[in-house]
Amino acid sequence: MTDDERKVLGECHLLTDKPVLYVANVSEDDLAGEHPAVARVRELAGREGAGMVVICGSIEAEIAELDEEEKSSFLAGMGLEESGLDRLIRSGYEMLGLITYFTAGKKEVRAWTIPAGTRAPQAAAVIHTDFEKGFIRAEVIAYDDYVVAGGEAGAKEKGTMRLEGKEYVARDGDVMHFRFNI
Repeated sequence: MTDDERKVLGECHLLTDKPVLYVANVSEDDLAGEHPAVARVRELAGREGAGMVVICGSIEAEIAELDEEEKSSFLAGMGLEESGLDRLIRSGYEMLGLITYFTAGKKEVRAWTIPAGTRAPQAAAVIHTDFEKGFIRAEVIAYDDYVVAGGEAGAKEKGTMRLEGKEYVARDGDVMHFRFNI
C-alpha cells in the first residue's frame, strides 16, 4: 500500500490492522516457555510479525500480594529479573511505539505516556496545550541520574540536569520540568 492508502485505512480502525501481542500463560515448571504449545505460539507470532510474552499467572498472583522488598527476593529466588506483568507492559509499549516521561514536584510524581520521537513542546502539550503554545525550554534529567542524585536538587548540584529546546526529542524515563510563557 502507498502511504496515502495506509492513512485512509488507518482511519477505519480495522482490528486486522492492529498490532498483536500474544501472551503465553505457562506453569511454574516452564518459566522459560519451552513447552511445545508455547513453541507453536512463538512460531505463529514470528510469522505474523507479532510480539510474544511468556508469563506464569500463578506466580503473578503471588507477586501481587508482596511488598517491594519481598517481591525482589521472590523474583530472585525464581531466577527472574522482573515480573511477567512488567515484561507485558514493556512489550506493549514497545509494540505501540510509546515511551514514558515523568514530572516530579514536591507533592507528586506523574508519569506521562507519549509516542517515541515526540519533541519537548509536544510532550509538554500532553500535560496542557498551553505548555506547547508558550514553550520556552525543558529542564531534563535522565531517570537514572535523578535517582542517583536523590532528586532535582541533587541533579542540579551534580550537573546532570540539562536545558533543552524545542527540537529536543524526549527519551524514555526523562524527568522533565517545562518552562513556558502564556
